[in-house]
Amino acid sequence: MTIIRLSALSAALVAVAACTPSTPQATADVAAGNTSTPVPAATATDAAPADAFLAALASHCGQAFAGRIVVNEPASPEPDAFEGKALVMHVRGCDDPTRELRVPFHVGDDHSRTWVLTRTGTGLRLKHDHRHEDGSSDVQTMYGGESTTAGTAVRQEFPVDAESIALFGRTGADVSTTNTWAMEVEPGSRFLYELSRPGGRMFQVEFDLATPVAEPPAPWGTAD
Repeated sequence: MTIIRLSALSAALVAVAACTPSTPQATADVAAGNTSTPVPAATATDAAPADAFLAALASHCGQAFAGRIVVNEPASPEPDAFEGKALVMHVRGCDDPTRELRVPFHVGDDHSRTWVLTRTGTGLRLKHDHRHEDGSSDVQTMYGGESTTAGTAVRQEFPVDAESIALFGRTGADVSTTNTWAMEVEPGSRFLYELSRPGGRMFQVEFDLATPVAEPPAPWGTAD
């Protein structure tokens, strides 16, 4: 009798194992009563880091933070536009933070720069919105690139896109046609903006997210 009961139990366990979903996502789908074809794993993996990155940055919406240059190589023989200036980032433009964030980057009294992060169908896009004091667009504006890999919730990279390469070519900034920008965010700790290109160019500014500072003026071209 005992042998019969054990055999029946073994058969039941095998049957359950055969019907158990093979992934956590499948388990969740079955529990929710969703038996339709699941989203391919690659798509889910690609989407999560971009959303998590935006959410991490959006957790600081409305706040401003001071920064410092941590790398600026090679050294330029000309006066550097950033050295010796107060560097402040301000997380704003948070009307739809899962879709877009706007982060002005203030350099002393220069309020011309805004980083624009936009969610795309495959990842994130970074553009640099450059304005003059009267609000008009600079000749070099809205350049940047889109993420080509999933990245992580902490770091996203943006190789220069074709539109920006054409812009740099028209405006005599050919050196920038191989740019890659990157951002890193650790909520409550640090935010990093990075520009790199082959040949050794590396520029990084790090901001202290643990200590908010007074909000700077609105970036040029923005009324509020």
